[in-house]
Amino acid sequence: MALPAQLKAIQHHLRTAQEHDKRDPVVAYYCRLYAMQTGMKLDSKTPECRKFLVKLMDQLETMKKELGDNDSINQEVVGNAHIENYALKMFLYADNEDRAGRFHKNMIKSFYSASLLLDVLSVFGELSEENIQHRKYARWKATYIHNCLKNGETPQAGPIGMDEDEEAGEYGAEGFSGQGFSYGASFRGDQNQSLGPGQAPGIGFTPSPGSGPSGPPNTNFNNIHIPPGAHAPANTPAELPPPTGGVQLSPEDFTKAQKYCKYAGSALQYEDVGTAIQNLQKALKLLSTGKE
Repeated sequence: MALPAQLKAIQHHLRTAQEHDKRDPVVAYYCRLYAMQTGMKLDSKTPECRKFLVKLMDQLETMKKELGDNDSINQEVVGNAHIENYALKMFLYADNEDRAGRFHKNMIKSFYSASLLLDVLSVFGELSEENIQHRKYARWKATYIHNCLKNGETPQAGPIGMDEDEEAGEYGAEGFSGQGFSYGASFRGDQNQSLGPGQAPGIGFTPSPGSGPSGPPNTNFNNIHIPPGAHAPANTPAELPPPTGGVQLSPEDFTKAQKYCKYAGSALQYEDVGTAIQNLQKALKLLSTGKE
């Protein structure tokens, strides 16, 4: 069934879902859930949109039954960790390539795809300020680098200025269309991990004229924060203070510790030992001292 024009804003999330049906069904499920929730807000009244969204709901119900035993579907905190780890690994791959001055279609796609998956995190609640910044930066970078290469210019490597008003999410997504090229590059972090089973989403890029900046504007992104653990070698555990007696833990502390353990479990699904160790260390420190 063709996507109604009123729902164009969710086309790339739906494409990402389709590409992950076999590669990572959890990612596919939450991409469709995001698309449905967003689509309902865009237009749930006109007959064509209503018909499309009802079909999407049916598809989600079917997927939920098929994935019924998967903790990432049954438990929000696990699902949240799964999608966030996936998105940030993709971001890290593109960021590493960018900082090394290696500009190519794969890294552009990876920046943009990471921004789409950070959109998807909103199904679990409001995005953290950190993820909002990652999303904005990744989407802008995808547009900026694409336009530079298209115009025969050499992009500036690494974090650079960005116009505060330049929310590239809307500019970039507007003109992007899938060209179907895939990539199998592995993430070049300390673990040199690939993005789990299969390859990362293949999102093609064809920005419409003027869809993004042709040169670096103003706001300074030199201090953009890469998520904790992204560059941490597995063999350099953080120093932990010795356990202290009589630590009073609040319900919030237990919830946070549980979240760190879930994040670690999700990271291990991708054999990302460094991130798993760091999250387990955070949980241990919190439970030992009552402090993060």
